[in-house]
Amino acid sequence: MTARRSTRTSRQPAAAPAPAAPSAAERARTVATCSAAWVHTLGEGTAPVLAATTTAAGDVLLVVPRSGGLAAAVRRSPLGDLPARLTVTRRTVLPLRDPVRGQLELVGWLTPVPHDEEAALVLDFADACPADVLLDVGLTACLLRLDLAEVLLTEGAGCTEVDPAEFAAARPDPLAADEVDLLGEHARPLAELCARVRLWAGEDDGVHLLGVDRFGILFRVECPASRYDLRVPFPAAVADRPALGAALDDLLRCARA
Repeated sequence: MTARRSTRTSRQPAAAPAPAAPSAAERARTVATCSAAWVHTLGEGTAPVLAATTTAAGDVLLVVPRSGGLAAAVRRSPLGDLPARLTVTRRTVLPLRDPVRGQLELVGWLTPVPHDEEAALVLDFADACPADVLLDVGLTACLLRLDLAEVLLTEGAGCTEVDPAEFAAARPDPLAADEVDLLGEHARPLAELCARVRLWAGEDDGVHLLGVDRFGILFRVECPASRYDLRVPFPAAVADRPALGAALDDLLRCARA
C-alpha cells in the first residue's frame, strides 16, 4: 500500500503590513535628539542642563556643571541616585503660532557616571549629539546618567506612555538631523503639497507645513477653535535623505492625478 499523498498546500504566514507612520518609541527617540532640555529634581527644583541626549545604545546622558547644585545633590545622595525628570522639547523651525511638535518626559534616577566609563560615554554622546561642552567633561562639567523608569510623549493634546525598553531600542527618524536643509532643498514641491492640502481643508482653516519624516509630510491645520497635525504619507517609507526627492515626486504625481 502506498501512502496517500496529501494535496494540502502549506500556507505561509501573511506578511505584516508596512507601517504608515513612525511608532511612538521612534517619535520619542526623535524628540530626544533635540537640545532644548531641562531637568527637575527633588530638592533642587528645575534647572537647564548644558547638554542632554540619548545614545545609540539607549543611555540617557546629561552634562551639568561640576560645581553646580545638581551634581552636588547627586554626589551627596545617601542612596547614590536622585529622582529626576528630564524634559525635552522639539520645535519646528518654521514660523507657526505654536511651534512645539512634541515634548518628551524621561523619568528615573540620576546617577554619576563612573570615571572608567566616562571617556567611552562622552564619545557615544558626541555620536548622538555633538556639543562643544563635551570638551569640558572632567574639568568644569560632569556626566550624569538617567536610569529610566517612565517615558511620556506629548504631541498636541495627546499623551502616550512609551515602554522604556522600546524607547531604548528605537532609533530616531533618519531625516531628523537634516530636516532644516531638506525643507529648503525641496521648498517648491512642499509648497505645492501644502497648497493642495489647503484646498482639502475647510476654507476657514489655515494649513502650514510642519515638517517631514521618513513616512511622509506633516502639516499643521489651524481651525478657528482648535488645531491638529495632519500626515500625508509617502507611497513607501524612505530610507535616507537621497530617497526623499523621489518620494516627493511620487506623492505629487498621486496628488495631481
